[in-house]
Amino acid sequence: MNFDNLWQALPIPALALDAGDGIAALNGPAEGFLNRSIKSVTGRDLCTLIQLEGDLAAATGRVRRTHAPLTLHDTGLRVGPAPALRCDVHLAPFESGVLVLIAPQDIASRLDRARNSRAAARSAIGMAEMLAHEIKNPLAGITGAAQLLSMNLSGEDVEMTDLIVEESRRIVKLLEQVEQFGNLRPPQRRAVNLHDVLDRARRSALVGFASHVSIREVYDPSLPATWADPDQLLQVFLNLLKNAAQVAQTDGTITIRTFYELSLRVRHSDGTGGSVPLQIEIIDDGPGIPAELASNLFEPFVSGRENGTGLGLALVSKIVGDHDGWISVDSAPGRTVFRLSLPMVPKDAKTDTQMNED
Repeated sequence: MNFDNLWQALPIPALALDAGDGIAALNGPAEGFLNRSIKSVTGRDLCTLIQLEGDLAAATGRVRRTHAPLTLHDTGLRVGPAPALRCDVHLAPFESGVLVLIAPQDIASRLDRARNSRAAARSAIGMAEMLAHEIKNPLAGITGAAQLLSMNLSGEDVEMTDLIVEESRRIVKLLEQVEQFGNLRPPQRRAVNLHDVLDRARRSALVGFASHVSIREVYDPSLPATWADPDQLLQVFLNLLKNAAQVAQTDGTITIRTFYELSLRVRHSDGTGGSVPLQIEIIDDGPGIPAELASNLFEPFVSGRENGTGLGLALVSKIVGDHDGWISVDSAPGRTVFRLSLPMVPKDAKTDTQMNED
């Protein structure tokens, strides 16, 4: 058997490390993954080329010490300035070194989770909307009765009726957020400059809920227009910026990044597919999202904050889905990235300029 042919035939990036974690060999997929030729990386410490959640050197050291394989599941891996990828990294003892296999997680499986979240949101919100309408009426009666009672009471009794009124109003506000899902109109889509909408969201955030942090922009100025409802996109960006500001420390930083990734496509529920090359990332330096919440974060009523409704991100997911896009999150302590992927303007779409000419 020709092991060199077998090595090159592996469909995932594979690297062989020497006793000091220097790269001794790599296959073709690994050259593509690192965007480097074998000649340029041979002998280099792998830790200087990639950043891995946790400690890569500690992991390879453990494999050498125990002479047993190790798999790092669902870990973030970054090559240079590129966005972090979720990968399964397999390490195994190999002669005097370590064999490293990198298996990027299938984007399709992440899209399936996103579609399932949106389906769950539609089902849950449909029932919740019906219940909200029915609950608001008796709550209005309870609030009115408490206010009437307070007119003839004093002292601690007034405090109790005030508490009833305050809590009733809080429940009504929550129910109104639930009803917002059902009342959300279909997007009125047109050609939209993403940076214009992001700038509106940024300015609004800085004079309000994000006044204690700085917001940094890393924009691709050549990014083409997207096909979207600008008001609904603004709602999405404000929601994500508000979430980031709530977890950021005073003097923290939120980064808004845009870039183009031609290869990314989504498959819709009707079986059709579409390209979503326009990428927007909102990055905070907060404590990160607990692992047990991350996979269900876009489902309704899931929240990592005390007294959080868990409706904001479910609404974001619904709006992004209505725009034929998708949203994902990657989180680790000190860095959480919400990434939106949106389509460009269809070739056969009429822009505002064309409609005015007609």
